[in-house]
Amino acid sequence: MKRIILKAHEERRILSGHPWVYDNEIAGILDAQAKPAVLEPGELAEVESSRKEYLGRAFVNPNSKITARIYSPSKDGVDKGFFKRRIRKAMLARSNYDLRRESARLIFAEADFLPGLIIERFVGWPLDALEAAVKERPLRFENAAVVGPPDSWLSVQFLAYGMDSRRELILDALEEVLVAPLIPGMEPLGAPTGIVEKSGSKVRELEGLPLREGLIRGSFPPSGIVIFENDLPFAVHLEEGQKTGHFLDQKDNRRLTAACLSRLSQEGKRDGGPKVLDAFSYSGCFGIHAARAGAESVVCVDVSAAALETVKANVALNGVSDRIKTVEADVFEYLRAAERRKERYDLVILDPPAFAKTRPSLEGAIRGYKEINLRAISLLSKGGVLVTSSCSQAMDEANFKRMITEAAADAGRRLVETDFRRQSADHPILVGYDESSYLKCGFYKAVD
Repeated sequence: MKRIILKAHEERRILSGHPWVYDNEIAGILDAQAKPAVLEPGELAEVESSRKEYLGRAFVNPNSKITARIYSPSKDGVDKGFFKRRIRKAMLARSNYDLRRESARLIFAEADFLPGLIIERFVGWPLDALEAAVKERPLRFENAAVVGPPDSWLSVQFLAYGMDSRRELILDALEEVLVAPLIPGMEPLGAPTGIVEKSGSKVRELEGLPLREGLIRGSFPPSGIVIFENDLPFAVHLEEGQKTGHFLDQKDNRRLTAACLSRLSQEGKRDGGPKVLDAFSYSGCFGIHAARAGAESVVCVDVSAAALETVKANVALNGVSDRIKTVEADVFEYLRAAERRKERYDLVILDPPAFAKTRPSLEGAIRGYKEINLRAISLLSKGGVLVTSSCSQAMDEANFKRMITEAAADAGRRLVETDFRRQSADHPILVGYDESSYLKCGFYKAVD
């Protein structure tokens, strides 16, 4: 097996837990006879420090700036058995989830020691089957179950060459794990009804891989499916929309938002209940959580007409059509116009897409984040709450909180931080690998 020898002192980050080796950190490549060699995309190699200290075994791609992705500190080989062990271990780490009724991310790439591989499992029923059989709204899990037990579908992303070149092996291993008990005596989760590939991220282009999306095994209902998140129903279409069509990483923060809305309702100072603005609403999950928790009215704003059609479907499933209004608009422009109209909301939710995908773009992204947060803070009623997020990994917590501080000062408002969260636990954070800690979600109350 070939060996990657690092330049002096470049092992420090890896010893701290970071699994990547960049091309400019490599002093040389040696073959088994210690002669100079050339790496081939997708092969395995061992990584050593300049002092020949063994650091781990990695998938490699000499065509990427990230030349090596370490998957093991030992000398594990890579076969179907290896993938089955890693997948099983990751699923057992999510034992706090009821995977028979909850959708969850099963594999989170490097954080689950499977670099460049993301797998999400969605549990639910075909949308058209539920619409035909269950008329009661809001739809409940128990009512949906009258048409039969839920099925499951998988969304998979192969974002690195090492994983993409082993695609079929991984899929076979995944299905074998799902049809067998995770531990003796445990009932298997069962084979998925279908597997949809969502390898459309431009990260693949950096790996020299083509973008690829579509159904690759089994079937998927043309109308989409209905899953339950925090016991609320949501329509999901894995073959359409952003990423998988549903962002599982915010499910805990949406539950906290509903609890926050309930507290606002209980304060008894608002005639008719709290008013909510859900900006960058996408499929409306935050806004619907608020509506189900007692909001009098919710305005869902998004630039995508297709996303707002999904909002309408979700509104119908949750029986809150009388309380939710959808607006197709650029959110920046909408917030400015709302401020000019002197609108006031008791809860404002900001869940924008990543403004900063790389560190060089961070400065401009901070300006964008500051503007939308400044406008949102200005729209808060007295005692109102701002729930604001950033999914940009380059925007760390310190920069995020500094931006909120400056936005509040420019808006002339005083805020109290009531909570601060990250992504849900099925998106684990690997210590030493900051890229796995990407989502920030702050809860702030206006006290002026």
